[in-house]
Amino acid sequence: MLGSSHRRRQSAEHLSVNPLFAQGSVLAPIPAKRLPQDEMSSAAAYQIIHDELMLDGNARQNLATFVTTWMEPEVGRLMTECLPKNMINKDEYPQTAEIEHRCVSMLADLWNAPDPSKAPGCSTVGSSEACMLGGLAMKRRWQQARRAAGKPADKPNIVMGINVQVCWDKFANYFEVEPRLVPMSGDRFHLTGEEAVKLVDENTIGVVAVLGSTFDGSYEPVAEIAAALDKLQERTGLNVPIHVDGASGAMVAPFLDPELHWDFRIPRVASINTSGHKYGLVFPGVGWVLWRDQASLPEELIYHVNYLGGDMPTFALNFSRPGAQIVAQYYMFLRLGREGYRAVHAVCRDVAGDVAAKLAALGPFELITDGSQLPVVAFRVKAGIENFTVFDVSRRLRERGWQVPAYTFPKNREDLAVLRIVVRNGFSHDLAALFLADLERLLPELERQAEPMDRELAVSFRH
Repeated sequence: MLGSSHRRRQSAEHLSVNPLFAQGSVLAPIPAKRLPQDEMSSAAAYQIIHDELMLDGNARQNLATFVTTWMEPEVGRLMTECLPKNMINKDEYPQTAEIEHRCVSMLADLWNAPDPSKAPGCSTVGSSEACMLGGLAMKRRWQQARRAAGKPADKPNIVMGINVQVCWDKFANYFEVEPRLVPMSGDRFHLTGEEAVKLVDENTIGVVAVLGSTFDGSYEPVAEIAAALDKLQERTGLNVPIHVDGASGAMVAPFLDPELHWDFRIPRVASINTSGHKYGLVFPGVGWVLWRDQASLPEELIYHVNYLGGDMPTFALNFSRPGAQIVAQYYMFLRLGREGYRAVHAVCRDVAGDVAAKLAALGPFELITDGSQLPVVAFRVKAGIENFTVFDVSRRLRERGWQVPAYTFPKNREDLAVLRIVVRNGFSHDLAALFLADLERLLPELERQAEPMDRELAVSFRH
């Protein structure tokens, strides 16, 4: 955490605990920002922290986040059993390493890799690390090809839509790659093949296609982007790979849209990442990144460790993390299988469609997306309504515990302010009905406002 100004909130200099909870063990004030001088009982330490955490929002009412907020009790037991295991030590915890390998093979099969048993991949700390690894592999492959051809390799760039998640901005910054961002225009809110090839040149390490934009839940047309790059190669000889950022959609499309070609069935797709902790249905934080074959992942990036007397290749930025989330992912794969995932996500998409239809019927709102791709509904206040904004709606919903993000779109469409509802496992038709009833109940009050509240006082999120 970079400093304490993130929340811009002053906190008390000292903490206290009810004498009934402390049972006499803690009488003096406890410093909040310095290490206490003396020890305290486990019960007192627990109660102090527990009471503060009650101020967090209710995770089940958080319609802003894509992250899983509920799992079965059996998973909690498995995760607790695995918390002491440092999964990076594959020779010390060989079965956890084997479970990670099984998950990679399952995903390779799910994403139609040419040979799922040989597709390289690994777990990561969420999709951010996975994107870094996917981007780094593309950069190294480009550098190798340039040097082999006797050409300079000092000005790499990467092409992507301006709607990409912020981790791609970080990748470009940290690994010194020029980001070439395709802006939004009119009703086009993400990357297309036509726009992508306009920015590609001999220094392009790859194109990022997002399967499930965080702004509106829409899929970018991976097959169309690949076809445009095929034609570019025919004209110019440039062979540019695609990385699919499937943080959310790569765990939805295989089950609900099996005929959609976005994965390794497209030869130009070199790598794919996903967030196991989103529609993979695992608590945070676990991600996955896979490459179509060994040729897509430069050997120079791989480290080799001894594993059960054999060789275990590893590729990661992070070390020293527990194996709990990996085991939880394997549990979900075994627990649900293909049909179980299909059923869970089908309910989410059905709920999203129902919410979208009822939002549209309320009157003041206009849909941007209706949940027919990712189960995400983005909507705006209709043009001509000037006495309240999406930020007013978000603030008022928060009073009932609902966290619904309100935000503006990026450059070229900063005029467009929307609300977004993410339907996850656990947001049932019943909860959706309660949410819609609360929204309908507050609309008359919003409509009686003379003008919008100060924008800076409004609640807004971006996930």
